[in-house]
Amino acid sequence: MPTSHAAIAAYHALLTKGSLAVDSAEVLEQQLRRMGLYFGDRPLCSVLRPRFLSIEAYREIARASALVGRAFEKIRVAAMADSRLRAQFGLLDWEEHLVHVPPGYAAASPTSRLDAFYTPETGSLKFTEYNAETPAGAAFNDALARAFLALPVMQAFQASHVPLPIPSGAGVVDALLRAWTQWRGTREKPQIVILDWREVPTSNEFVLFEQEFAARGLEAFIGDPRDAEFSNGKLTVAGRPVTFIYKRVLIDELITREGVDGPVVRAVKAGAVCMVNSFGCKLLHKKASLAVLSDERQTTLLDADERDAVSRFVPWTRVMEERQTVFASATVDLVPFVSANRERLVLKPNDDYGGKGIVLGWTVDDATWNEAMRTALAEPYIVQERVTLPSEPWPMVLDGALHLGDRMLDTAPFMTDGQIMNGCLTRISTDALLNVSAGGGANVPTFLVEAR
Repeated sequence: MPTSHAAIAAYHALLTKGSLAVDSAEVLEQQLRRMGLYFGDRPLCSVLRPRFLSIEAYREIARASALVGRAFEKIRVAAMADSRLRAQFGLLDWEEHLVHVPPGYAAASPTSRLDAFYTPETGSLKFTEYNAETPAGAAFNDALARAFLALPVMQAFQASHVPLPIPSGAGVVDALLRAWTQWRGTREKPQIVILDWREVPTSNEFVLFEQEFAARGLEAFIGDPRDAEFSNGKLTVAGRPVTFIYKRVLIDELITREGVDGPVVRAVKAGAVCMVNSFGCKLLHKKASLAVLSDERQTTLLDADERDAVSRFVPWTRVMEERQTVFASATVDLVPFVSANRERLVLKPNDDYGGKGIVLGWTVDDATWNEAMRTALAEPYIVQERVTLPSEPWPMVLDGALHLGDRMLDTAPFMTDGQIMNGCLTRISTDALLNVSAGGGANVPTFLVEAR
């Protein structure tokens, strides 16, 4: 039995004793309220157990993440130097323009997140998406870990096991500040704005990041792009001067609402502010990045270790188009192949979030699949091989009684400079999309665990 499964069994056994489950549910509710751990008006977590990973499992995920991250960066660098390769990513005209704006620091995505599915029983790990633009959840993850450490059941669990939270928020802030130092060339304090629309459901996390900056003696404030002004070479947001933007607003939404000549864009292009992540992150944020990475046409760009990692850890992915390609060592005509293999494939829009537009072939009929294929051929889409979705039992209290129910879960490593795993987001759901912003899931903190 994997270490994590034995820990789960021990934890669940404790919840059946006396009032431990009910008491823990009450404490969790209080903690969530106290720390503002809500996505909009929904609590981030409704179950009574964190996610458990063995130290060895975490180490293996970190190794795989580093290799895949290294491969992504090689592909990005090659694409920036080769317009034909870059065309495979499906950039819009304005994106093509903005990805060339120099960020002023080395990494295109100092902070990012790989989204994957990991099965402890087999060690199977598959990275299905790369959030290279505005990865959320790191500060939420840390606060949830603190909330779970306060639960009575967690205190009892520590008599037999050692649960270790894996902080992520501090790593995000460190990555931001390293980028600032590279951009500025000095260690002077930045004037920081955490930038997004004021009505977004993730705004509670921005407060937690304000606290992370404050812990380093840095003042940050939450600002809205609609309140930005760029004049005389200076950027202000709501009248406050800004030299550093922690960009949580999506680039696509920023351009759609404020235009390519909006004040934020002009300030970044003029070199008046440092913005993380940069416009250059858009290349790898495209879901087509996984298609470019795993396509047989790009294998010579990678070394042997990187090719092996992509083969093992990245599911077969292609941009939807009329062409021949390789699947399982055989040459296939892509469109007829996709039409005939609905049960094993997923269609995803090239640039969207929250599960929007995703069609899981095994959940629809042929007519719906064929209609989705027509959409995918008319708009930028990728097709990806289905991966195994692991599940675990999760406890919760309903009407004063303990209930256990299976939920699927993902594994989403937070990455620093694209190559260093720095904690892990876990989302659970009864819906195969496992997406909190789509309303189909919840977050749980990830703990390393060992028996005493």
